[in-house]
Amino acid sequence: MKEPASISIENASWSEPQNRKVILHPISFELMAGRILGIVGPNGSGKSTLLRLLYRYLKPTTGIVRVDGIDIWGMPARQVACKVAAVLQEHPSDFSFTVKEIVGLGRTPHRKWFGSANGVRDNEIISFALRLLNLYDLADRELSTLSGGERQRVMVARALAQEPNILILDEPTNHLDIRQQLETIKLLKDLQITIVTSLHDLNMAASTCDDVLLVKDGRSLGFGQPDNIFSEKKITQAFQVTTKHQVLTPSKEKHITFHL
Repeated sequence: MKEPASISIENASWSEPQNRKVILHPISFELMAGRILGIVGPNGSGKSTLLRLLYRYLKPTTGIVRVDGIDIWGMPARQVACKVAAVLQEHPSDFSFTVKEIVGLGRTPHRKWFGSANGVRDNEIISFALRLLNLYDLADRELSTLSGGERQRVMVARALAQEPNILILDEPTNHLDIRQQLETIKLLKDLQITIVTSLHDLNMAASTCDDVLLVKDGRSLGFGQPDNIFSEKKITQAFQVTTKHQVLTPSKEKHITFHL
């Protein structure tokens, strides 16, 4: 894997081009290299829009997104794809590619124009990603034959095959059972790269992420370490529920419970 990169966003916003409706109001934060950032907030709060700015799918209406201090819209798209990989909530399952072929697509940004694969190195990286995600035994299966959780792991493996400095995930534990969720979270913590992920589960975010960004209605309610951001006041403001923080023994981890 490559060295992790820092990512920063300065007064970045996004509005719908047709009607100029503001979906994301100006947001600023800086994530140091190698840290995990969780973006949390209610449905419709702008989490996915923010992620799209970070992996250069949407261009900010205002502001700048930088990777290692460089504006990503000042780089060629291929160069950004070599630095930033994304795993989305929805992924296709209706074509006849095998798992290995899908993971191999992650090597595309590293190939010149329509050049062929770089034989030995590409195969090594693809095999590494397959083994890391426990997919090696499924390498010759067609994607359409896999379960939702297995397909999610394939998409993470494809992203890792890009050898990114930054990995962006939109609800990576969506549609996964409890065991798969725990395995995914453990994988994220072990990757040793910069990660930005949207999450619904605040307790998962608190236990997994180094930093969190709490958003509501396209606005930031706070950025920082989970203990500082997940106050009862801020959670109530974001989700319109009352909360209670409990300390679990013997782990001494905090657990958040919710009440209407």
